[in-house]
Amino acid sequence: MHVYTCIYRCTPAISRALFWRWSLAPSLAPALSSRKRVSERPVSTAPVLVLVDMATCWSRSVIIGEISNFVAYIYAPAVLVTPLGALSIIVSAVLAHFMLKEKLQKMGMLGCLLCIVGSTIIVLHAPEERSISSVEEIWEFATQPAFLLYTASAIATALVLILYCAPRYGQTNIVVYIGICSVIGSLTVMSIKAIGIAIKLTLEGTNQAKYFQTWIFAMVAITCIIIQLNYLNMALDTFNTAIVSPIYYALFTSFTILASAIMFKDYSGQSASSIASELCGFITVLSGTAVLHSTRDPETPLITDLYTPLSPKVSWYIQGNGELWKQKDEDESSPSFITILRQDYFK
Repeated sequence: MHVYTCIYRCTPAISRALFWRWSLAPSLAPALSSRKRVSERPVSTAPVLVLVDMATCWSRSVIIGEISNFVAYIYAPAVLVTPLGALSIIVSAVLAHFMLKEKLQKMGMLGCLLCIVGSTIIVLHAPEERSISSVEEIWEFATQPAFLLYTASAIATALVLILYCAPRYGQTNIVVYIGICSVIGSLTVMSIKAIGIAIKLTLEGTNQAKYFQTWIFAMVAITCIIIQLNYLNMALDTFNTAIVSPIYYALFTSFTILASAIMFKDYSGQSASSIASELCGFITVLSGTAVLHSTRDPETPLITDLYTPLSPKVSWYIQGNGELWKQKDEDESSPSFITILRQDYFK
């Protein structure tokens, strides 16, 4: 069963990378090249084409990937499934190396190796999935005092981060947005797992839709997913992906393991050595993820409109016929040109 879980966790990365290679990457070329040929196509149309292509690619790939994640949470404990998310990072890096020609450096290979070793340790020492016969049994787990205390603490922490910290420190402190995603994400996983088990039992012949608990889990899952995606997008818009990804992976996985251990008592009956081995495997995966992302090239933002900040050494001028003309600062500007934009004016 653990082998199937690894396959399920790798499927999202494979689907996204393949669709990027075959659907999105070719269509980006004309859109991006059009930005260099201003006279041939208006600059404002390029971002629209890119967004349309990205939306099409996302709608195709995310269905396959997220269904695989969903199935993995049904048949395996969250303390196993969530850390194995690092396998998708490995698959993405390898496919990008061969298909997108993104060079995988030696430190990146070391990061992949660490992720593989850590994932192997986690799989070998992971607890078995608890047999559950109805959604009411999951509800009993969710309403036990220990998990209610965790839920209350998670909600209180998220509210403090959203209402107080985000308006003040969200744009400067990366932990604020990622903390919201991670805390709420742990509740998302618990709800998704409950819904998945309810669907599995219903398909086996025991209808779980008649229980109100199933619909409560569904409403909680939808609410948490909306909040989680909103602040994850804000984090990605504000900070570099190479920094966001390892921190988000660490915090999200840690909170999810804690929530699952409290709610489903995943570590009940396991020896201390097995628990210690799994924690060491998680730390190894975390180290590999950090090393792999540290080798990524910094992202270069694309200029999508007139108000995107420019290099402080470049000025833009306009002639009488409306044509744009660029000149470096060290050159002496002609008196017949008028400066219309400099980055200094927007600081």
